[in-house]
Amino acid sequence: MKKLDLLTGNAINADLGLLLIRLIIGSLMACYGYQKLIHFQEMATSDFWAKDVSFLGMHGAFPLALTVFAEFFCSLLLIVGLFTRLSLIPLLICMAYIFLVVFPGSMVSNGENGVEFNNTFVYFTIYLALFFTGPGKYSLDYKFLRKRQ
Repeated sequence: MKKLDLLTGNAINADLGLLLIRLIIGSLMACYGYQKLIHFQEMATSDFWAKDVSFLGMHGAFPLALTVFAEFFCSLLLIVGLFTRLSLIPLLICMAYIFLVVFPGSMVSNGENGVEFNNTFVYFTIYLALFFTGPGKYSLDYKFLRKRQ
């Protein structure tokens, strides 16, 4: 049996940690995307998406559809660990766009209980870390790509 030493820098189970991060972050973001998906028509005509959000010169339904694709469908791929790095690219672009263009310069704000970080910045950081680490061995990518190597 492997000895559990809590005072070392060695990983206990890095792959299990990556799985938990993928499951939690993917599920949270999929909830955002699902809400946008089921309220698509209402949101596409709202003032925010019709006037405030402009992606490649387009307003309304097009940027909302791209956001739903990233937040819902790419998050589902992230959860199961299929095409993980490819699915992280739209998520990274979406979070970067929201953080830099839609709500610029709002990384830290004063909240009710003190300083709060912008959620999109936190998601972006976690997605970037997952992009560099990969999905881990508890993923469909590992199962399929391991056979080819």
